Amino acid sequence: MSRHEQADDQQVRRAADPVAGLAHRVPDLGALELLLAVARLGSLGRAAREVGITQPAASSRVRSMERQLGVALVDRSPRGSRLTDAGALVTDWARRIVEAAEAFDAGAQALRDRRDSRLRVAASMTIAEYLLPGWLLALRAQRPDTAVSLLAGNSTVVAERVLSGEADLGFVEGVSVAGGLDSVVIAHDRLIVVTAPGHAWARRRRPLDAGELAGTPLILREKGSGTRQVLDAALGGLARPLIELSSTTAVKASAASGAGPAVLSELALGEELSARRLVEIPLDGVRLSRDLKAVWPQGHRPTGPARDLLTLTRT
Repeated sequence: MSRHEQADDQQVRRAADPVAGLAHRVPDLGALELLLAVARLGSLGRAAREVGITQPAASSRVRSMERQLGVALVDRSPRGSRLTDAGALVTDWARRIVEAAEAFDAGAQALRDRRDSRLRVAASMTIAEYLLPGWLLALRAQRPDTAVSLLAGNSTVVAERVLSGEADLGFVEGVSVAGGLDSVVIAHDRLIVVTAPGHAWARRRRPLDAGELAGTPLILREKGSGTRQVLDAALGGLARPLIELSSTTAVKASAASGAGPAVLSELALGEELSARRLVEIPLDGVRLSRDLKAVWPQGHRPTGPARDLLTLTRT
């Protein structure tokens, strides 16, 4: 095939699909910025230093542009480098492309700034009350201009809020993660059985077994909470509620008043156990440990402030 026939064939293919292969026919931004620097400075060496590459690399990039476009762009001589007539025309086009790219970059930065100006977090009650405050203080030190809003609820509600787009990042404490979410373990926790010091269990000499725990009405968190999910899983769904309450604080207060035994996160009981307002009841053959997890929409790894908060939870 002759050169004229090859050129005609290329024109036919470009007319059929003008976008296909554009990246292979148009020099990249780095090459265009180099050409603009040569035009402004009149020296390939000075242009190379300005864009942060070596002179041999700059020469190679110019030759590559010339091959790509099929025209000579720069005349080189001992006195410096000057643009050819074709090079001057290409430089005008290049300037417009670079200016458009700068506007594109500014717009993208504005989008990132808007994204980074706020963070919506949804967290289950135990994490929201006992772990998240420290993480958010650390995040504020890193990102003082990011406004954080916290939506607290049980693990089921947290999953729903993340899936619906109401939250950028969620924290749950249940047995499993809802479909449509990716997750990572960020901490470990243990549930313990507690009673008021005057309760009969506080004086017993042997640990509770699963049968006794399942057969006793307990002060429990509501269904859908991570604490309830773990207890139900450990007892085969046989946990008997004496009272169902929607907050850890309410469960602790009820147990401390002597209303009955409760099952709660160890994270939530440090002060009450130290002051002996509540006492831990040993267990035998009942596994109540759990993983605490961060969750986000499947396939959309956290970015910006959400990514930074996720990093802080694992340090």
